[in-house]
Amino acid sequence: MTPVQKTALITGSTSGIGLGIARGFARAGYDVVLNGFGDTAQIDALQAEIEALGVKAAYSAADMGKPADIRAMVAEAEQTFRRPLAVLVNNAGIQYVAPVDEFPEDRWDTVIAINLSAAFHAIKAALPGMRRAGSGRIVNIASAHGLVASAAKAAYVAAKHGLIGLTKVVALDAANTGVTCNAICPGWVLTPLVQKQIDARAAAGGVAPRAAAEDLIREKQPLLEFTTPDQIAALALYLASDAAATVTGTHVSIDGGWTAQ
Repeated sequence: MTPVQKTALITGSTSGIGLGIARGFARAGYDVVLNGFGDTAQIDALQAEIEALGVKAAYSAADMGKPADIRAMVAEAEQTFRRPLAVLVNNAGIQYVAPVDEFPEDRWDTVIAINLSAAFHAIKAALPGMRRAGSGRIVNIASAHGLVASAAKAAYVAAKHGLIGLTKVVALDAANTGVTCNAICPGWVLTPLVQKQIDARAAAGGVAPRAAAEDLIREKQPLLEFTTPDQIAALALYLASDAAATVTGTHVSIDGGWTAQ
């Protein structure tokens, strides 16, 4: 019997956490829609890598700061694969750091747009198809900063707190439709960007990379280990599975004890 094909759309998935999630869903047999920045050669290579796993891959260059782009991305994904999305992972995000009284207003607007409003627009576009199909999984990648704050991160913390609130409302609105909505709250995640921070610390302090990494993690986490994109992908796959059919409207921390303090 031929297995039923499903589509997973992951925003911000050409690098870092999002790419890890995209690879995880592809390995699990989902067709994947990638989204994010990258030159043509990089995007072509990522699509080829995904399709080498025996599934189909599409790419959208949609700007997560533009609602019309987001609506078009979801519509194109449904048209390309001739089915509603089975999974929507809202992962795209940006950061800006400054004290609140010095925080540039345009930066505030951009962080809120990409980290919070983009998820609203994507959910609004994807939910009707999921309802018609009688099933769907929405996974919002929030943060430990969706639960606690850090200084000088007003926009990011506000957006991630808002994303958890949005998660709860969507779960209530979609109850008894076969659609669930949950949030994942990572702590320190080892991505290429974070690895650059570690390397810079190690060079500046004249210490080994492992010592520099532990010094960085210790600022927030009791457990001195990074979470990996693959681990976040595994958690997202659980939330997308039948085993999580009644898990909805909640957040799951994967943060090395950060928010247990």
